[in-house]
Amino acid sequence: MSTTGNRFEGTLKKWDVERGFGFVVAAQGGQDVFVHVSAFPRDGHQPIVGEPLTFEIERDRDGRKRAARVQRPGVSRPMKTPGHRRPVRIQSRASWSLGTALIALLLVAALGGYAYNQYGDARSRAVRLQSPPQDALAAQPPPERSSFQCDGRLHCSQMTSCIEAKFFLKNCPGTQMDGNNDGVPCEKQWCNGLFGG
Repeated sequence: MSTTGNRFEGTLKKWDVERGFGFVVAAQGGQDVFVHVSAFPRDGHQPIVGEPLTFEIERDRDGRKRAARVQRPGVSRPMKTPGHRRPVRIQSRASWSLGTALIALLLVAALGGYAYNQYGDARSRAVRLQSPPQDALAAQPPPERSSFQCDGRLHCSQMTSCIEAKFFLKNCPGTQMDGNNDGVPCEKQWCNGLFGG
């Protein structure tokens, strides 16, 4: 067998799947040569005993021969060698645009949902602030029923207090208790500084 640089045709003679190594033999004959799974191309195919291969021979650190840069004949994939980069697959502009548009649409939908939830929360908080809580409504005393009622009295001399005069002025038609039309009844008798309420 030759040294590095020559390519040999041969077959995979033995393979240990669990340990990831085996032996190849050249078509011209000769001794079995060790081969590690890392020498095979990374194309997703497991090595198969009996499959035809081409390979180079190199020596390891201990000077033993081993197969390197294994190729499968008929496969046009380039060899993975040091410094070799896998070709970058460029998507077409149409598929890129469609993917971008889909992502943008999903982002807009997510933002819209978030904004709608925030708006709903703010609106419900505003409603809660405007309307008193049920506890506050229950705590309010019921409106007092006035002990006064429109009974035909129309003049200040018929009243017994400023509060009564204000009730009659506000609720009973035809009263004559606010001579100057300022909304304060009976200013001389009841709704002045001494008796005013």
